[in-house]
Amino acid sequence: MGNETEYAIEVEHLSKRYGGDLAVNNISFKVRKGEVFALLGPNGAGKTTTVEIIETIRRPTSGKVRLLGMDVTRKKYDIVRRIGVLPQGFSSFDRITVRETMEYYSRLFGHSHTDIDELIALVNLTDKTGEQYTTLSGGLKQRLGIAIALVNDPEVVFLDEPTTGLDPRARRQVWDVLLGLKKKGKTVFLTTHYMEEAELLADTVAIISKGSAIAMGSPDQLIEGNADYLLLTLQSVDPRALEIIAQMGFTPEQDNRAILVRVAQTDDIRKILNAIEDGGASFLSMDVRKPNLEQVFLKLTGEALHQDTVGEQGAQ
Repeated sequence: MGNETEYAIEVEHLSKRYGGDLAVNNISFKVRKGEVFALLGPNGAGKTTTVEIIETIRRPTSGKVRLLGMDVTRKKYDIVRRIGVLPQGFSSFDRITVRETMEYYSRLFGHSHTDIDELIALVNLTDKTGEQYTTLSGGLKQRLGIAIALVNDPEVVFLDEPTTGLDPRARRQVWDVLLGLKKKGKTVFLTTHYMEEAELLADTVAIISKGSAIAMGSPDQLIEGNADYLLLTLQSVDPRALEIIAQMGFTPEQDNRAILVRVAQTDDIRKILNAIEDGGASFLSMDVRKPNLEQVFLKLTGEALHQDTVGEQGAQ
């Protein structure tokens, strides 16, 4: 199978300079058709610049980017007709209804024959068609934004932080919509600050830091490849246990009434528990697990992703 039929996006040695600053440094990756691809990185890592080059908004300094087999620097007109974009902080007209919003954008993008009812149903807004945009909760507005990004029946959909600022219920409702896009065969390119989101939705995750790609693979592959320790969590621990564990040469961390300890092997866990018991300390419960994607990210980049707190945007 050739690349043009297998891959929706091909990025080869992509670099972008702004004056003397190198925002993107020799990045390469490929996105298969029909998959959910998540691009993760701290603020300032080069995510936005990379995505805007793929979307034809910016031109690269060097390297090549092909979208659906087309060079993004030469085929902009053809490309924009085949992609959908939900920018971060999407907003629409306050005083028109959900249906009127969809009708407006379908005409704007030259797709007046789009099945608006089908798109509204896809994002679970059928019972909100007569409500004005300004009355919608944050979660409903994001779902409407996704529907708008689909009015031209795009083959590739770009979603920039689609659940930032939403409460957990609204976030999960948007996740359901994104999983629905995958079932329809759409290629979804996702940038997100939420590790749980990437771990649940993405077939492939690419992590970039300081303009460079430092890891790529499925969430399971990234976790397994970097799972060189186990995380022991002891809940409701006697304060003496912290000192006992430290004296054994481990570096325990305290989180409220829990102690977290990284250990290299299961035998270390037995040694710790025995030492706590021998020292006359106690704990209420324990948990042992491999690192999750967030811990892998922290290990690889040396910093955590910033996660916006939930504002007043509800789920409904």
